Amino acid sequence: MSTFGGLNTAYTGLIAARKGLEVVGQNIANANTQGYTRQRITTSSVDAISRVGPMSAGVQAGQGVTVDGVARLGSAQLDARVRSSAAVAGYSAVRSNALTAVEGSMNEPGKNGLSAQLDEFWAGWHDVANAPGENAPAGVLLGQAGVLSTQIGQGYQAVANQWSTTRNSVDGMVTEINSAATQVAALNVQIRDAQTAGGGANELLDKRNSLTTTLAALTGGTVVDRGDGTVDVLVGGNALVSGDSAQKLVAIGARTMIEAGSAPHVEWAAHPGTPVGVDGGELAGAISLLAPAVTSGAGTGTGGALAEAAESYNTFARNLADKVNAIHRTGSVSTNPTTAAGLDFFAYDPTRAAASLTVVPTTAAGIATGTPGSGAKDGSVADTLAQLGAGKAVASAGPPVSYVQSPSTDWSNFVTGFAVTTRTELQHASLADLTSTAAVGAQLSNASVDLDEENVNLLMFQHAYQGAARVMTAVDEMLDTLINRTGLVGR
Repeated sequence: MSTFGGLNTAYTGLIAARKGLEVVGQNIANANTQGYTRQRITTSSVDAISRVGPMSAGVQAGQGVTVDGVARLGSAQLDARVRSSAAVAGYSAVRSNALTAVEGSMNEPGKNGLSAQLDEFWAGWHDVANAPGENAPAGVLLGQAGVLSTQIGQGYQAVANQWSTTRNSVDGMVTEINSAATQVAALNVQIRDAQTAGGGANELLDKRNSLTTTLAALTGGTVVDRGDGTVDVLVGGNALVSGDSAQKLVAIGARTMIEAGSAPHVEWAAHPGTPVGVDGGELAGAISLLAPAVTSGAGTGTGGALAEAAESYNTFARNLADKVNAIHRTGSVSTNPTTAAGLDFFAYDPTRAAASLTVVPTTAAGIATGTPGSGAKDGSVADTLAQLGAGKAVASAGPPVSYVQSPSTDWSNFVTGFAVTTRTELQHASLADLTSTAAVGAQLSNASVDLDEENVNLLMFQHAYQGAARVMTAVDEMLDTLINRTGLVGR
């Protein structure tokens, strides 16, 4: 290699060191940028030019270094793990959050819960049984019955509100999915063009990776690398994003829990009537909550958790009213103690029992308290109603002849069952969150910027630049001696 060749070798070293410094600076600048993946310069040595023959210069050193590119130090395997765990965590989180909100609205156990109100209601019947026809205990009973019916309606409404909130979130998710899919398709084009032209697209890859993770968390979608710089995003086996095109989704179905019509679901905007098989992520979790209740057949009780909770409120309200009314109809009022009054204590609309439950009597005169023919001061029917809280009931005068499950037990069973379901969802969500956190941690440990490491690299490239500059200076001095001082000896 000629002396002039040494200048080029030193120059390539300067270029490589400077590029390395630029990459280190980019890493340091983005140390706190979410979704940024650290980068490294890739280089390779330049071989010596070999000549064979009488003009060969013999063994030669190489001709420097060449910069091959800037590598993005991400891991496709870790990225895929993050996406899959995000889909599971998103599904569980949506379900557990909704069920926890409904459970909180029950205020159980506690003095503000329905169990406490039921106890007060049965106690009110005890007081009426001890003083039939008296206005004071009757007024307390009617007031407590009104509180009870109102709280049942409020509990039902809390479930309906949560259903509506979840339904609205589906619309928001669909909008976010459509936006992210459009951005991924646009980034596919930019990345493909940049790589085809030999340029870098690391920052674009980071943006696309963040968006595909969002799509996975929302839809459970999977990512397929096409090998030309683009990726496809599949939802339920169908392409949401394919190369430079993106399909749009649209949310279809009822908008309120009591609205007639199809259950909320998602369809392809370009193919109306074709449902999207969302099998994971937050969207699937929300849609599963919005499914209608199953009230008959082998699958009874296996519908959407929110609709099933609302149906449980309706069933409880119907059972409470029917059990109380069945006994109340057999009693006589204080103004006519000789015959059964046949009066209902509760009234309701069978199609929406919880929301429509009301108290029929407005005064003591409308409350049937005694057994017909036992006198105006008889309170046996009122006492039987008080005992209903313990599961006892009579169909006619005399001692208890049949036992029915207490409405308090009905409510306790519902609360317990719902609490178990909520607890199960919370456990699933907790485990899924741990898995997702571990996956993100593994991804960050591989891809995030380590400032200590970057400072070491900074010093390394700085010294490399200084060394290459020193080599260039030495070669320059040699050339100066060779060109300007040759032939001066002896003059």
